[in-house]
Amino acid sequence: MNDIHPVIMCGGSGTRLWPRSRKSKPKPFLPLVGETTLFEQTLARCEGEGFAAPAIVTGTAHLPHVEAQLGERDARVVVEPEAKNTAAAIALAALVLPEDAVMLVCPSDHHIADVAAFRAATQAAASLARDDRMVAFGITPTHPETGYGYILRGDRLGEGFAVERFVEKPDLERANEFLAHGGYSWNGGIFAFRAGAFMDDLQLHRPALAEAVRRSVVEAREDGARLHPAPAPFAEIEGESVDYAVMEETQRAAMVPVSMGWSDIGGWPALRDTRDGDADGNRARGSVELVDCRGVLADTDGPRISAIGLENVAIVVDGDEVLVTSMAGAQKVGKLDGASNQ
Repeated sequence: MNDIHPVIMCGGSGTRLWPRSRKSKPKPFLPLVGETTLFEQTLARCEGEGFAAPAIVTGTAHLPHVEAQLGERDARVVVEPEAKNTAAAIALAALVLPEDAVMLVCPSDHHIADVAAFRAATQAAASLARDDRMVAFGITPTHPETGYGYILRGDRLGEGFAVERFVEKPDLERANEFLAHGGYSWNGGIFAFRAGAFMDDLQLHRPALAEAVRRSVVEAREDGARLHPAPAPFAEIEGESVDYAVMEETQRAAMVPVSMGWSDIGGWPALRDTRDGDADGNRARGSVELVDCRGVLADTDGPRISAIGLENVAIVVDGDEVLVTSMAGAQKVGKLDGASNQ
């Protein structure tokens, strides 16, 4: 029975991977790891036996990329009138699906190396979701990461665990404590729940948001496979993440732990570590020569990159833009004028 409905979220400005990723074509639609795009990889691991046709939630700016990369797939495309964060986006999808549909909410810009592990976790999460649990995928941490929220597992619950609590992004000392504890997982932003259960919790905890989304869908305009929710009621929404609006509020939170080679490709260091490298940890794509370098990411779509004696640096050439940054400084890429204006 194909009762797992992938809901793929396509948004974002793409500034953390500038200049390769731009506002006009952000990272979901780029072949950053392998030959296909992150969006295409997300679609591929969410299809086949057990999966229904996907619902894609995106904005007008990304609609051409979504439809071009969908190819011949059957999909429902929900076009957000404006970006209002993930709670509203997921609610749009929930309202176009049957109430009993198990939603598998996936960002479109993540990399997952072990698809079999992802699919096994999906089946476990779906089993809990059918019992009206609100399920988060808990990514097994590999290092004391300070850039992710964490989930503390509670008692065993079916094929997963109850959630003891969600934890905000920690400082390094606390992240090391979480890693040593063994009961904490990264919150990777992948969720499973029944569509009706999600809307019930949203109505309970954020009634104004839920009602605004309902009105937007009731007044929506259909255009083939596209659904255009009404912009006026949607504009009333105060944007909020699904974590704050639902997952941290619900009394039915559960989690499924999974180790699946996951990365959110959140910047140049993450992309470097996701790609295969040489014996010195260098990753090169395009016309590149590296001598006595370690931990260097060199990526060019044209002009040759030649580098000597560098360590933990990213060098990226995209068209007429060139970025050179230390890996430590890469988190500030979004502050560059070029990144914010393109």
